[in-house]
This record gives sequence, C-alpha cells and structure tokens, in this order.
Amino acid sequence: MNRRDRIEALLRAAFAPVELDVLDESAKHRGHAGAATGAGHFRVRLVSERFRGVARLARHRLVYDALAAEIGPEIHALSLELASPDEAPR
Repeated sequence: MNRRDRIEALLRAAFAPVELDVLDESAKHRGHAGAATGAGHFRVRLVSERFRGVARLARHRLVYDALAAEIGPEIHALSLELASPDEAPR
C-alpha cells in the first residue's frame, strides 16, 4: 500500500467521510529542503459528520491525531480542507 492509500485508509477509519480526496502533491515539491527525507506533500479534502459543531483548529487536531504515525516519516506537509456535510459546497 502506498503513502496516499495509507493516509486515505486511516482517514476513512477515523472519520467515516461523506467525501474524501487525498492528493499526493509531492512531485510539485521536488528539490524542496523539507522533502529531502522522502516524506511527501499531501492535500486532503474531508467532509465528515465528526466535524459538525467542531472548531477549525480542533478539526485539524483530530486529523493530525489520526495521522500521527505518518507525520514525519511519510508526511512532510499537509494541506487540509475540512467540513461537516452542511458546510460542504454542493
């Protein structure tokens, strides 16, 4: 299983998302000092009931907690777009 698939599996298990997109943008950052270790750059769009009534910072913490084992060795940078179903654009 590749990094993107592991991230997606962890997020699906933790959030039972209504929508989930995990994009590996590592190729855009080749040569970047932070990417020298081989860890990747990812963009995540996640819509989940778990975010209903939860503040933005707390949502980010929940995602970072779910991906804790991947942060560092596999994930160098993470861009997050998080919403509850009632906030997601239709």
